[in-house]
Amino acid sequence: MLINCVAYEKGVKLAELQTAEIGRYLERPDCFVWVAFKDASDDELDEMQRQFHLHPLAIEDARHGHQRPKLEEYGDTLFAVMQIVDYRDDDEPRLGEVCVFVGRNFVLSVRIRSDSGFLGVRERAEREPDLLRQGPAFVFYALMDAVVDRYFPVIDRMESELDAIEDRIFEPGSGRHNIERLYALKRNLGVVRHAVVPLMEACAKLWGGRVPPVCLPSQHYFRDVYDHLLRSSATLDSLRDTIATAIQVNLSMVTIEESETTKRLAAWAGIFAVATFFVGVWGMNFKRMPELDQPWGYPLALGLIFSVCGVMYWRFRKARWL
Repeated sequence: MLINCVAYEKGVKLAELQTAEIGRYLERPDCFVWVAFKDASDDELDEMQRQFHLHPLAIEDARHGHQRPKLEEYGDTLFAVMQIVDYRDDDEPRLGEVCVFVGRNFVLSVRIRSDSGFLGVRERAEREPDLLRQGPAFVFYALMDAVVDRYFPVIDRMESELDAIEDRIFEPGSGRHNIERLYALKRNLGVVRHAVVPLMEACAKLWGGRVPPVCLPSQHYFRDVYDHLLRSSATLDSLRDTIATAIQVNLSMVTIEESETTKRLAAWAGIFAVATFFVGVWGMNFKRMPELDQPWGYPLALGLIFSVCGVMYWRFRKARWL
């Protein structure tokens, strides 16, 4: 589905176009076209391939999606894949993609499996004509910056969730639930990390060293994006280490709780073992037992059993086994 198609000249918006009119504006000097699609159809992608002379391999990647974040050069055209991370209602991250084709006089973005639009990016670029004058390079930077900025709320949400889990680690009986939440968080963190780290590697090619010619006017802006990605990657690594530590602490707490339970069971087993010993001795069918003929024999036996068990209970309580 076509979102918008706009022509710009020297940083100023000229007109909104139909895709059939693109070729007329591509021939004008100091003019470029910015086209945006969402879940583009095969026919739409074929038309864009004809209009912008795009490489078939890049079009194939944009057609099927599910690509690793990357940056590829096809002659004078740059092809980038970035992953968009959104949270769903079930607290699991959902991955979308945006494929961006950047040429000397055009920018084509194809959003796949994501409802997070980039209309705000276009409005921001149009409010800064001096920067938009840099052409497709600045538009590419603005799109990449928008994708990267959306990682921060996702990472902040993960940090808050980890803090909530850590607050409950020492609560009795919460071990299993904490482990489930920690492993779910670790899995979600891996999803975000797989979006951030490859994009950071790709962004490093856009500033310093050999920069693709189409990105030369804005290479310093890409360095700023790289710094944001570097910060996100460092935060994710810290979260991963903290989660690993939390898992170990939680497992230790489970072991301690099991040990406490074992001590309680052992203490009660010891108490009942003493009672069982006395009852077993007095229950033997001997003819001559000292208390059998005495009226106080039975109460004395019960009293002795309860007294010994009481002393053992007191000792176990003092030792904090009960």
